[in-house]
Amino acid sequence: MSSKITEDKTFEKIDYSEASIKNQKFENCEFSYCNFNSCDISGITFVDCTFDNCDFSMSRNKDTALKAVRFVDCKLVGFNFNDCNDFLFSVDFENCNLSYSSFFELKLPNTQFKNCNLEKVDFASSDISGSVFENCDLIHAIFDFTNMEKTNFQNASNYTINPESNRINKAIFSKEGLIGLLGKYDITVA
Repeated sequence: MSSKITEDKTFEKIDYSEASIKNQKFENCEFSYCNFNSCDISGITFVDCTFDNCDFSMSRNKDTALKAVRFVDCKLVGFNFNDCNDFLFSVDFENCNLSYSSFFELKLPNTQFKNCNLEKVDFASSDISGSVFENCDLIHAIFDFTNMEKTNFQNASNYTINPESNRINKAIFSKEGLIGLLGKYDITVA
């Protein structure tokens, strides 16, 4: 079955929980104030698209393709990015709530996370090398066997990272954030 291709279009205030978007491909499109909450966007392809003030919480996204996609002021609570198609997977986030989402085993080097809530996000076994976490709250985020080489955590907060089970070469941390690297050693930093 061939996909319907939509290019260079803006979509505003659409409730996709009530609209069918199966077998579609969107290229260079903008979505503003759209609701994808609990929606099934499985198999849909988004290329060079921007989502602004959209809600993707608890949506189903098996084999969804996100290629050069930007999320701004979006809610993506519980979004399983690891269910997405990983071919040319590329995303950036600004002012987003990604709490309880998962990037498990995904390759997302050089990804920008700016002013995001990343509470309990799963980055286990993922490649976030060269990524930037600018003013992000990483409380209870999971980092285990994660490649975070050259990743910038300088302005991030509330992370706990075990240097022995993650690749952290040339990663950037602030002095205030060092406690997040030393937590497993049960020491006091004064």
